[in-house]
Amino acid sequence: MSKLKTHKGAAKRFRLTATGKIKRGHSHARHILTKKSSKRKRHLDLDTLVDKTDVKRIKLMLPYGRE
Repeated sequence: MSKLKTHKGAAKRFRLTATGKIKRGHSHARHILTKKSSKRKRHLDLDTLVDKTDVKRIKLMLPYGRE
């Protein structure tokens, strides 16, 4: 059987934790920042876990995990 291809867009957006959970960053944190409060910008900078309903789809796109 041939090797599976990694979805490069997903590889740039998601990271696997040591326990196998999937981390992601927040949207709305790149531009038009002047109208956003410092607290809001600070919280957008923190990574969060992907919702359990999306985990299966993302793991299919990242067959070999991510370094």
